[in-house]
Amino acid sequence: MSTGQDAPSAESTRTDVPEDRYGKTRAAKPARWRRLVFGLVALLVSGGIAYVAYTNFGSAPIEGERVSFDEKPGDAMEITINVTRDDVNRPGVCVVRVRDKAGAESGRKEVLIQPGSKNSRVTTTIKSIGRPVTADIFGCSYDVPRYLSRP
Repeated sequence: MSTGQDAPSAESTRTDVPEDRYGKTRAAKPARWRRLVFGLVALLVSGGIAYVAYTNFGSAPIEGERVSFDEKPGDAMEITINVTRDDVNRPGVCVVRVRDKAGAESGRKEVLIQPGSKNSRVTTTIKSIGRPVTADIFGCSYDVPRYLSRP
């Protein structure tokens, strides 16, 4: 329904301020230096996150991989692992473990990896407190405990 009057336009409802008193109005546009600072901060934060992710999730200097495992009599299990490392002159240690049917760790052993080659294959037997059902590698490191490094 029309009353005969036109609706006010956006131009006519705007209250203009005197230019000589308040200066010219500008479009709300961020200053160039603000955009530059924001871009640099974003770049630095992204670089920091990438560095932390690389150091935490990058490839390890020594890694172990389970090749096989076989149950032995007397609640023991034999495990064979391949160890790959970047420094062939340093000894390493890998922690291997066995688990029972419930998934709980039931035996653990530290295995010394002698210096020599980039890829080593080691077989060892782990005693368990109950019947083991699987064996795996907990982890490998160059931090060899003193009692393993003595001849």
